[in-house]
Amino acid sequence: MITSSDLLHLPYTRDLTEGGIVYALHSLPYVYHRMSDSPYDLLRRVVASTAVEIAFRRYLSEQNIPFEVKAVAPFTEHQGYDVMLAGQRCEVMSFLITDREQMAQIKDSPERLLRAPALVASDQHAGEEYSARDNYLFAFLPGLITTTGQDLQTVIETGQSHYLIHVMPDGWRRPSQWTPLGKLALKTDSEDGITIEIGGQDERREMRTYTIELPPRMRVQIQDNLFSLCYVHSRSNPQARIGIHSPIRKQTYLIDRPDWGNIWVEGMDVLLAGYITRDEFRRRAHFIQAGSRIFPYEVVQVKNLAVPVSELKPLSELFQRAKPFSTQLTS
Repeated sequence: MITSSDLLHLPYTRDLTEGGIVYALHSLPYVYHRMSDSPYDLLRRVVASTAVEIAFRRYLSEQNIPFEVKAVAPFTEHQGYDVMLAGQRCEVMSFLITDREQMAQIKDSPERLLRAPALVASDQHAGEEYSARDNYLFAFLPGLITTTGQDLQTVIETGQSHYLIHVMPDGWRRPSQWTPLGKLALKTDSEDGITIEIGGQDERREMRTYTIELPPRMRVQIQDNLFSLCYVHSRSNPQARIGIHSPIRKQTYLIDRPDWGNIWVEGMDVLLAGYITRDEFRRRAHFIQAGSRIFPYEVVQVKNLAVPVSELKPLSELFQRAKPFSTQLTS
């Protein structure tokens, strides 16, 4: 069991969010979201979870705790990696906390997290690619997000950090027929012009990005052939529609002013809680039904398995095992 003194507080820096955004954008062809979910909510969670994993690896390096990374997805999919400690795979289960009241409570009394359930989606736990000896590591990231309305406008006008994107629909992002889109033509109705970035995949499904200066009301053509178009990123807040035309599809897609999402996560300290083996988790976990609301989560969208955070094992035990394990391998 762990106590509040076992919680590891890792500092949060801007580059963690930046790294998370890069990963989230490259994952767009492979991630799915439920119709009830906003794709921007999903991307913010991807940004946050990636930031936590980067912070975790950085901590291991700074503490001279030996670790390896191992791929968790086939090469045909978007590649992900887990940390290997003491010969065991460690899957980091992280949770973004955005409610300001909950963030304040956790900051004042981190021990509140000990009463929270450590969740794993039941279908995720049923995956066959892991061993029973592998570990779940649980982490929490309190972080500010600004999504829509006047708050977002204020963030942009005052020069605070933000990252505006438009996620293309499935037919563009994950087309059923892998054929070229043709030389895309873009145009803005803006009187001032705008700088945008587009990202999509080429014939070999490698992500390609292009930065484009769109003059006012003038078409700009992309010479390269993309096979999918995943997102459009704007450095400023677009004040007019942007159109994207595919000559092969004979289709024009319009992005209007309200159609942008901010995926920037302003993280606070990363809180690493503890770990448990998958086998022990399976034996001790209980179900939490979809639709449940429990601190510090929003409504749980899917059925989960859970054990109390307080019943996890201290990470210090795992780190201590990693050092002699590494010595044995090199001796």
